[in-house]
Amino acid sequence: MPKRRPILAFALALPWILPVGCFAIGEGVLQPLARDRDAGPPPILHAGDAAARTTLDASLLAPLPHSVTSVDPAHGPFSGGQHAIVHGTGFTSQARVWFGATEVPSSDVVPVDPGRVQVSVPAGAAGTVDVSVQNGDDDSTRTTLHEGYVYDPFYVDPDTGPVSGGTVVTLHGDVTGWSMSTTVLIDGAPCKVTAVRTPAGAPEELDCETPPGTPGSKRVEVVTDSGPTDLLDGFTYGDSNNGFRGGLAGAPLAGRLRVVAINSYSGQGIATAKLVLGTDTKSARAADENGVIAVDDPGLGSKVTVTVAAHCFMPTTFFDVAVDTVTAYLDPVLSPDCLSNGHLTLVGSGGGSPSAGASIQGELVWPNPIELRVAAWDIPVPPDALSDADPDIRRVAYVFPLASSITSPFRLPTAKNGVTPTDVGRIGYTFSTTAVVGNVTLYALAGIENRKLSPPLFTAYTMGIVSGVATQAGATAKDVYVRMDIPLDHAISLDARGPSPTPRGPDHLDGRVGIRYGNQGYVTLPIGSASTLLPATSPLRFVGLPPLVNGLAGAEYVTTATASTGESGSTPLSVVGLFGTTSDSTVHVDGFMEVPLLDTPSQNSAWDGQTLSTSSAPGGPDADLTLFDIDTGGGLSTWTVVMPRGVSSGTLPDIATLGDVGAPAGPVTVTVSRARIDGFDYGALRYRQLASRGWDAYSIDVFQAHR
Repeated sequence: MPKRRPILAFALALPWILPVGCFAIGEGVLQPLARDRDAGPPPILHAGDAAARTTLDASLLAPLPHSVTSVDPAHGPFSGGQHAIVHGTGFTSQARVWFGATEVPSSDVVPVDPGRVQVSVPAGAAGTVDVSVQNGDDDSTRTTLHEGYVYDPFYVDPDTGPVSGGTVVTLHGDVTGWSMSTTVLIDGAPCKVTAVRTPAGAPEELDCETPPGTPGSKRVEVVTDSGPTDLLDGFTYGDSNNGFRGGLAGAPLAGRLRVVAINSYSGQGIATAKLVLGTDTKSARAADENGVIAVDDPGLGSKVTVTVAAHCFMPTTFFDVAVDTVTAYLDPVLSPDCLSNGHLTLVGSGGGSPSAGASIQGELVWPNPIELRVAAWDIPVPPDALSDADPDIRRVAYVFPLASSITSPFRLPTAKNGVTPTDVGRIGYTFSTTAVVGNVTLYALAGIENRKLSPPLFTAYTMGIVSGVATQAGATAKDVYVRMDIPLDHAISLDARGPSPTPRGPDHLDGRVGIRYGNQGYVTLPIGSASTLLPATSPLRFVGLPPLVNGLAGAEYVTTATASTGESGSTPLSVVGLFGTTSDSTVHVDGFMEVPLLDTPSQNSAWDGQTLSTSSAPGGPDADLTLFDIDTGGGLSTWTVVMPRGVSSGTLPDIATLGDVGAPAGPVTVTVSRARIDGFDYGALRYRQLASRGWDAYSIDVFQAHR
């Protein structure tokens, strides 16, 4: 043995003299490797070789015990609220997430598995931030992805509009340094800047008027003295299903007027549209191929009545327009003649773009003390059912979009759309739903339903909500997790008094309670409505509301009351609201609008087709807006007439003289609405404000006449 040691020591001291792969050390001596003598020298592996990569994957690329690898999506508005998935390794059910120095509230964090955590992105300053994750209070698990998320420097609202252009959009920016000399480009074309505001303590705002474009998502670029900034997919052409667009905008009227006529179904400009100023139909102006009508006339004055009409479309009139831009959405006349002669092109139903809708897939997640596991429902087993297999009496959950109005009734989906305890997923219970395109908020209600009753009875016990889910046309947003952690165990009382009664009514009081979720919409609930006869002798009570905690932190309860006529809740009626509160207490509701009276044409009388006048009983708030919907042809066509505060009568143009846009002779139904809108500016009217969802209080009645 001693004689062998020098040889071994020499070999170890000079390893470079050994042919690679020829010898191995075994039992204290050099042993030849087992290799085919005829195979030649062993190959040299290079970094690009597959064999080398295989070796490196195993030895050098093993996953770290704790890491953050990506955020999906990797950017979003500085206002926050976007739904995102943080990817990495080593996450537990106690995972905490930071965007820069801001920790995401625990109510906005849903750990999915060791490699994913769902979050609602907090607000932040424009630019890049680090994204960090730590399990509970264990600092040793903290890991950071450097510059893992980008806050966009601005966003556009609304972010969709018609291809004809003319949409007045507002860019909200974070320390942008905008001015009237700032250039805004949408898909390379100038967006005319009309106003810049720098409110104290709030994001900067810039208004501009979109140019004509082509359907699809477009890049928005803002150029200032310090250089350009851009936002990919910042604005989408072709979608008209948004009530915030259209209406009145721009600078004070001073000899120039721009009118855009748009098909409300397709979002396309109406090339056959005609514009009448005042009642002068002989000087009607025709639109160009984009539905745009430009007027340059120093004699316009400071106010003008604008009527927009087109063959096979329903006309609209705005009285006393005092600004230089009018965007009119005309509903098509759904008559066989219009469909067959090529005058009408429909895309979808009720508005929208040529693109398809979106869908969302995800899971409803109940809290679970066991690490990243599926938890049982906290819903009691129905007393009349032996198990969840009963198809008529069962535990079930449903997923809903936010409603556009608190007055929207709660509608129970069909049974096939329900999620049951048997729909087990990764950490919750799987659901699938359709959605509009954009940033979507969903809420879920879980409880017991009884479909043996008519109508079916659904009693909700638990709620969850998720916001900022980005959806794309024709695509499915996956991995959306809704935390079911809000019990429905609160109550509110509604104390309301109705308007002055008339011989026609109203005689019933209906109350509604829901939840306003920021400016995104409303949560409607199964217990959200109650009614009694007028005059009401005691408050209406609503039991089964959620507390404003977890995902509802920052939201508020809203109430509204309707004084209506008959069991069916028909006209005349008066609706008052919204009254907001963050406490579960008694809400006192007043301020009903007095119901309207139609003076011309009077009830069941002949109408000349041009003269309108209305009034109301004394008392109640003044109307910011009076709206006439004049139905003719058996309801086939409706002429919309809008009057601002202080205007209760006027003369319409005789549009029958335009050729093929007049209303047919016969019965006429006139619906008159008086509306109050908080902070209303008629010069900034939006189409949302031409419907009850945009009104804070209103009254309606319906009258009959004939031509």
